[in-house]
Parts: sequence; C-alpha cells; structure tokens
Amino acid sequence: MRLRLPEERPTEPPTGYKIAHPVLSQDGTRVGFTGVSLGGALPYGVLDEARCVYGLRHRAPHRRCDCGFHCVHDRTEAEALLCTAEHRAAVLLEVSVLGAYIRFERGFRYARQRVRTATVGPCGCGAVAAALADAGWGRPGWRALTAACAGCVRGRTSLSPAAFARLAGEGLRVRAGSGVAEQPAGLGVSELVAEAALLQARLDWFQTQLAQLEERGSQG
Repeated sequence: MRLRLPEERPTEPPTGYKIAHPVLSQDGTRVGFTGVSLGGALPYGVLDEARCVYGLRHRAPHRRCDCGFHCVHDRTEAEALLCTAEHRAAVLLEVSVLGAYIRFERGFRYARQRVRTATVGPCGCGAVAAALADAGWGRPGWRALTAACAGCVRGRTSLSPAAFARLAGEGLRVRAGSGVAEQPAGLGVSELVAEAALLQARLDWFQTQLAQLEERGSQG
C-alpha cells in the first residue's frame, strides 16, 4: 500500500516570495522574469505555467523530479538571498501559488503562479531606481534588466517601472525599493565645490558688513 501525502484545499491561493531577474524581449514588446538557479534558462510571464527544465513530458511539479516553480514562505528569507553578490541585481517577487503544489518546510514547489508585486532594489550607485535598464547580459531572445537611476541609465535600453508593469499586464505592480536620493542633475563634485566656495565668499562678505556696522554703532 502506498502512503499518500495529505491534500490541501485552501480557500485562497497561498502567497510566496522569490527572487528573479526582470527581462525584456528582443523586440521590446514583452517582459517577464528569469530565475536565479535551476529555472534560469526558461523566462516566464507574470501569469504562467511551469515546464520541466529537463525537457521531460510529465506535468510539473512531479514528485520524482525537481521541476516546477519554487518559492519560500517568508519574505525575509527571500530578501536575504539578495545579499549575495550574484543576486544583488535581482528583484523581489510576491507571488500567488496556483494549481497543484507540494509544500515543504521552507516553501512550495508548484505548477502555476501569478506574480503580484515586483520590488526593485537601488541602482548600483545607491540611488533609488527610476528605471529597469539593460544589464549587459541575457538569454536567447531576452535582455536582462537591472535597476538604474536617471543619471546611470544614459543610452541603455530601459523601461520605467510603470512601463514594465504595463507590458507585463495581469495587474502586476512594480515598486522601487529603498535607496538614497539622487543629486540634482548636472551637479558633480567640481560643481558642488564651486557652490561651496561661492557660499563661503558670501558668508565672508556678510561678516565684513556686520563688523563694519558694529564698529559704526560703537563710534556713534
């Protein structure tokens, strides 16, 4: 007699968290995500069905295979993955677990998913992201995107978070995570030094005028 695992029938789809790289199709008409580990070779859409990465014809998730979408239960655990060097450019996804799934201690392996929210980290310079720009790598037919501030986008192919969400459809929300405020455009180090020198000169002038007034007052 075979032992069967207990079946769950939730009233609402379970929520999970994962990290992935946003991608843009070669023709610029579609967007999606690509995983950071086993499923990285198969970009997926906001609402999509898992396929076996080994090319086998069984339906995911198969008990004797490790195919299917993967996510963890805890948001903090997914955020911790973004600390590693190879995952710094990834985004944090909040997903709905759809279809058949297998529950593990730390997360799910499942058949279908809907990406509800994508949280984009800061630009490489530390500023809050204003766009998702060409990361310089990709998959066949897909360009990987990474967070970029307005000053670092320059001439790269890019999408604003709103444009990415619009192309993705299915109600996806794209948020910019934490980061430092950008410097005003056009003010580099040399410009800031010049501004500081000008302010110091004005302060010296005001101090001179104040000293002269005080001297006249004491004489009168």
